[in-house]
Amino acid sequence: MTLTFYTNPQSRGRIARWMLEEVGEPYDTVVLDYATTMKGDEYRAVNPMMKVPAIVHDGWVVTESAAICAYLAEAFPAAGLAPTADERADYYRWMFFTAGPMEAAITNKSMGVAPEGRQQQMAGYGNFDLAAQVLDGAVARHPYIAGERFTAADVYVGSGVSWFTQFGLLDRTPAFADYLDRLHARPAFTRAAGLDDAAIAAATPPVG
Repeated sequence: MTLTFYTNPQSRGRIARWMLEEVGEPYDTVVLDYATTMKGDEYRAVNPMMKVPAIVHDGWVVTESAAICAYLAEAFPAAGLAPTADERADYYRWMFFTAGPMEAAITNKSMGVAPEGRQQQMAGYGNFDLAAQVLDGAVARHPYIAGERFTAADVYVGSGVSWFTQFGLLDRTPAFADYLDRLHARPAFTRAAGLDDAAIAAATPPVG
């Protein structure tokens, strides 16, 4: 088994890193620079979009953070991160709600785009406030996004909530705060954050 992880520690690669640490299988890490190696021919052969993260598992390429989380949960079932039959509906619903409507709403908000009138009918998320309220309600329903148990969907949804609230794009409601406290207490999250933070420090020139 070969598993290679392509990332930059200041990117959505942190989502995939956390998922890999939850899975607990050995993997190789290739850290890419935005201006050089991420645009080079070698990585373009992996992901023509020149974005991270990406994984290559036994020759198969997977890109897009939500897809990586779902793929790894199924590829390594012993980790227990894939949904049970009772969890499956909420697992897929909220993972892809976050990857689709919520991501689009956040992106537009950060760019100062606010759809009005008929534009809200065209936008998959309607309007930002609605999308944010729906996600807050989903998080408040259970300890974890698919029910009583942590799954791969929590890696993706939790990473999104963490990122959006950190940069002030989403209000840190009581439900979001409680959810993040549970997720950030996980040993795999701590390990992943430590690895990425160390990579950032190693790439930062010393001052003076």
